Amino acid sequence: MGNDRQITVTTPLLPPLEEFTPYLEDIWKRKWLTNNGYYHQELEKELCKYLQVPYISLFTNGTLPLMVALQALRINGEVITTPYSFVATTHSLWWNGIKPVFVDIDPETCNLDPDKIEAAITPQTTAIMPVHVYGNPCDTKRIQEIADNYGLKVIYDAAHAFGVNVDGESVLKAGDLSTLSFHATKTYNTIEGGALICKDEIMKRRIDYLKNFGFSGETSIVAPGINGKMDEVRAAYGLLGLKYIDAAIDARKKVAECYREELKNIPGVRLMYDIPGVRHNYSYFPIFIDAGQYGMSRDELYFKMKEKNIFGRRYFYPLISTFSTYRGLPSASSGKLPVASCIADSVICLPMHHELDGNDIERVINIIKKRSL
Repeated sequence: MGNDRQITVTTPLLPPLEEFTPYLEDIWKRKWLTNNGYYHQELEKELCKYLQVPYISLFTNGTLPLMVALQALRINGEVITTPYSFVATTHSLWWNGIKPVFVDIDPETCNLDPDKIEAAITPQTTAIMPVHVYGNPCDTKRIQEIADNYGLKVIYDAAHAFGVNVDGESVLKAGDLSTLSFHATKTYNTIEGGALICKDEIMKRRIDYLKNFGFSGETSIVAPGINGKMDEVRAAYGLLGLKYIDAAIDARKKVAECYREELKNIPGVRLMYDIPGVRHNYSYFPIFIDAGQYGMSRDELYFKMKEKNIFGRRYFYPLISTFSTYRGLPSASSGKLPVASCIADSVICLPMHHELDGNDIERVINIIKKRSL
């Protein structure tokens, strides 16, 4: 069993069921299941402390914070963004009637390349929406300088960046707003969920209006809001999960260190390494395959892994810019996105989570070293 059990790319951080039961019993007693209840308020407070951010607003998933952020900042026209992300990043723009403008990525971090941003700015550009890909912090200083020079807003899709700090400062404080995803696949999860981080009480109030139909009181509507509220059951689950997140990140770090030590000298396999001064959360462990040097293509390795019951993921393939909704955009041409196209065609994210044991890690390493093909 140990040599053939399924190894998934991730697994949810599930708190002990017996510890969750008292939370459920209390919710049943309170009979307040949603709409800014006790556990919702407690989770917002505790997340502000843990993440070292001033204000946070919880959502029922990770896509709605992106959509609401654009509404809260009244973004329109064009927004510069990355083709190398999960589709929700660009979908949030499309749903708001905003034209995405794709810019190529940095080959080392896979983040939006600051050197390419200025050339994409037009009179219609109103904002930049970068992504901290794999939890690697963007070059927030340079992006902010560009935004300031052109009077643009910056919204960070920080879905991968829970708990990531740069020189002791939360990366979530960068830009005007940052969004998080608490999906079950993330390092920290509330089963489904998300959050929007802001810097002042006025913006927090605006966001909270927008996620609750625009209500500012029992009978007063101040904005055309939607329903994005997190319920009490998931908020309580998230509150309990905070007790286990540091241990889970430590376990992930050990897996990453083992992978790096064993895979560092394989021709045709490129790894990512920790960035000095950054506290990483080890959400993902991508490797990049050079078919010529490695002796097989990324897809050949990917399917060989599947045959051995090892399930990596090609995050992020194909590029968002190649999907039917977006491929007609002028900025979506693959000729304008050579780095992103190359990265998307060469990446595999290896299994990375807190429950991987030594045997699991050895199986993954062996197949990449071609010991068990």
